[in-house]
Amino acid sequence: MQSELRKELLDAFTNAGEDYLSGQHLADLIGCSRTAVWKHIEELRKEGFELEAVRKKGYRIVKTPEKITANEIRLGLTTDFIGRNIHYEESVESTQKIAHRFASEEVPEGTVIIAEEQRSGKGRMNRKWYSPKYTGIWMSLILRPNIPLTKAPQLTLLTAVAVVQAIEEFTGLTPEIKWPNDILIKGKKVTGILTELQAEADRVHSIIVGIGINVNQKKEDFPAELLEIASSLYIEKGEPISRAGLIRSIFKQFETLYLLYLEQGFLPIKLLWESYAISIGKVLKARTLTNVIEGKALGITDEGVLMLEDNIGTIHHIYSADIEL
Repeated sequence: MQSELRKELLDAFTNAGEDYLSGQHLADLIGCSRTAVWKHIEELRKEGFELEAVRKKGYRIVKTPEKITANEIRLGLTTDFIGRNIHYEESVESTQKIAHRFASEEVPEGTVIIAEEQRSGKGRMNRKWYSPKYTGIWMSLILRPNIPLTKAPQLTLLTAVAVVQAIEEFTGLTPEIKWPNDILIKGKKVTGILTELQAEADRVHSIIVGIGINVNQKKEDFPAELLEIASSLYIEKGEPISRAGLIRSIFKQFETLYLLYLEQGFLPIKLLWESYAISIGKVLKARTLTNVIEGKALGITDEGVLMLEDNIGTIHHIYSADIEL
């Protein structure tokens, strides 16, 4: 109940913009006493929100905390269901692990698990994902689409488009996608996406989308072995990025694309994905578990499978591989 009142309070401040809201107006709006409103405002102050109180005018938020708490993300959030239920932790082994547990407990679709730090973050093929504290976005999103198991990988490509669009819109940078789910800026990786399934024999129970974004790391924050291949939005932009603001933008873009996907299928997502893809038309090496295939990237199929044409004209369908440009 307390968290619901806090959500309504933050929604009220979001809708008010720069305007002041009186204690009585807030009490009437969220259905509690003025004393309860004051207590909630004090709790927000403890979290790092700076609220201005002016006699006969009321309250307004003038500064938000540097952390990415659930309340900080909710302030300004415009989605209907993506990110409306947020579980926040300072430090976790992996947001994916928590998301798997939550997904089996029937939490609502759109629930997000987010942490300031992952001690054992992982990427594709169980690779370690470097997730230092207070610098990046480390989160997992729970979805429950009514789709066949075979279509689940399409959600990875959809997520890549949503993240690219959000980064582009929020920072002005120009990210590109390397199949299937790496997001690069000037050839260096800034984002990884990991999609995992909870499923029964004939249907998807839930899809858990893990998103890791290097946001405000400086060069000295990266281990030496990653400097040649990884970067951050801060390094590329030259200035700090609001992590909470970028998260809100990702949620907005994702919800729009997800609803489009559920209504119209994969085709509009496929066209968007190909427009951001760095690899289309280029010669690639695809390292699968069994062999290496070299060929020109023709695009992706209607199912999201990469097509490579080798030097004798044979077209190979790549379902899972490491890609070298």
